[in-house]
Amino acid sequence: MATLARLQARSTFIGHQYYYRNSVVDVFRKKEYDAAVKIQSWFRGCQIRAYIRYLQRVVIVLQKWWRGYSARKHYQLIVKLAYYTMKMNIYNAMAVRIQRRWRGYRIRKYCFNYFYLKEYLRAVSETNDTIREALEEFADMKEREEKKADLEREEKKRDYQARKMHYLLSTKQIPGIYNSPFRKEPDPWELRLQKAKPLTHRRSQVKPTRSVQLSSWLACTSARSFPRSEFLPPIDRKQCQGPFRDIAEVLKQRYKPLEPTLRSEEPINELKAAREDFRRQEWTKNIHDNMFLPFSSYHKNKTYIPSMHSSSKYGPNSHGRQCFRDENPKKWICDKDFQTVLPAFDLFSKYGKLYSKAGQIL
Repeated sequence: MATLARLQARSTFIGHQYYYRNSVVDVFRKKEYDAAVKIQSWFRGCQIRAYIRYLQRVVIVLQKWWRGYSARKHYQLIVKLAYYTMKMNIYNAMAVRIQRRWRGYRIRKYCFNYFYLKEYLRAVSETNDTIREALEEFADMKEREEKKADLEREEKKRDYQARKMHYLLSTKQIPGIYNSPFRKEPDPWELRLQKAKPLTHRRSQVKPTRSVQLSSWLACTSARSFPRSEFLPPIDRKQCQGPFRDIAEVLKQRYKPLEPTLRSEEPINELKAAREDFRRQEWTKNIHDNMFLPFSSYHKNKTYIPSMHSSSKYGPNSHGRQCFRDENPKKWICDKDFQTVLPAFDLFSKYGKLYSKAGQIL
């Protein structure tokens, strides 16, 4: 009880002390809190900056290694490209050298072969000399034949003249004009008149003109005087080494017969014939204008629009229409739809009465 009494006596003092101490603590609590916050912010800032510096060093190391790796890869690629380019340049130079040697060899061997051309020209010159000699002999022979023909013509002319002047022949009683007694020897025409026969008066015949035909002078010629046309000595061409086609195949393709073009094969009236054929096909297909819609009465009441051929003022063509293509409504039994034995499907009953997603009638 005494203790309780003492505590009650000191309760006021204890309350003042508690309030005073709490007020002092409240005064210094703000400063301590700000100091603690400042210390924590400084520490945390130092910690974060240290971590950032660590990350920067790590990133620098990573970037250094990566950039070194990528640079080495790029350098290896550049080296490979340079090596490939150098190798291709060397190969191209080697190929050019091989092509140059081969083309030079081919040109010297096959195109401008001196000994080959010399042999060919020698054969051509020998053939030309032979032909020239034969032509000269033939020309001499023709000249001799012409001279002989002229002499025979002159001789015939003189004989004919002598026959016409046969009445000037001297007789035993009267000397002729060519057998004058004052001449030492008679004239040659006197001797010709003696040999000639008198010309009888006959109907004059038309003398055929002399024409030199090919068969007349070819028959009297020899093989030596006029040689037949022979081919030149063949040129023994050798097959070129390399990817070249055969000479016979090339010549066959070069001298193949001409093929007629489409313009020469087609007739002149091709367009007109095509139009007639197109019109004939239209008539054969022109059964009716409307499309056939089975099991449907949607288009039954629609008016019939005739085609241009059937609505012409000249009238339709009766061929192929009056027998089995023409429609005669008078012969229809009824206007009902076609009845089937089996029941109709719903899809076909709705056909022509519905619309699709595209807006068209089904």
